[in-house]
Amino acid sequence: MSSSGLNRKLVEGDFHANPFEQFKRWMKEVVASGVAQPEVMTLATATPDGLPAARQVLLRGIDPRGFVFFTNYQSRKGKELEANPRAALLFYWDQLEWQIRIEGLVEKLTPPESDAYFQTRPRGSRLSAWASPQSEIIANREILERRYEQLEKRYPSDEVPRPPYWGGFRVLPSSFEFWQHGHHRLHDRLRYALEGDGSWRLERLAP
Repeated sequence: MSSSGLNRKLVEGDFHANPFEQFKRWMKEVVASGVAQPEVMTLATATPDGLPAARQVLLRGIDPRGFVFFTNYQSRKGKELEANPRAALLFYWDQLEWQIRIEGLVEKLTPPESDAYFQTRPRGSRLSAWASPQSEIIANREILERRYEQLEKRYPSDEVPRPPYWGGFRVLPSSFEFWQHGHHRLHDRLRYALEGDGSWRLERLAP
C-alpha cells in the first residue's frame, strides 16, 4: 500500500491475519509519512451507568496483549476505568484519511511496569505527576506552581519516585476497525472480531 494512503481501497487479502500486526503496518506508514504525533489517540470511557467521556492521550506501548497508556489513577478517566473497565480507542490520521477504532476490556499495569516507564519520563514530568491532583477543582494555577516548586526542593536530584496513584492501563482489544476514506463517502471499513478460541475474524462493514 502506498505510504500516502490516499485514494486507495482496503482489500481483505492485503490484511494480516493478526490485527496487532496490521496496526503496526499502518503505524509504520503513518510515521514514514511525517504525521505529527502519530501516537495521539482518543480514549473513551464511561461510568457504570453509561455516562461517556473522551479525551486524547498518548499511546506508550503495544505488546501482544494490548495498548498501553499512563495516567493518574485518581483522575476522571482513572476512576471511570476502575469502576467500569472497558474502553474505546480512536486513532485518526487526517493526512492519510485513515482511522483505527479499538474496543476492549482494560487492566492496570503491574507496579513494576509502571515504575519502569515512569523513570523514562523527563524529571519535570515526574514532578508534575506529584504536583497535580488531576481532575480535581483547584482555586488557581498558582497552587500548582507552588506545589511544583516545593517538589523541586524535595527531589533535587533526578531520583523522583512514582506516585502510588499514577500508573498504566492496558486496553485488551476484542475488536479492531480499520477505516479509510472513499470517494462519494463510500468508505472502506474492515473489522477484526475476537473469536472464542482467540483467533480473529475479518469482516467488511458497510460505510
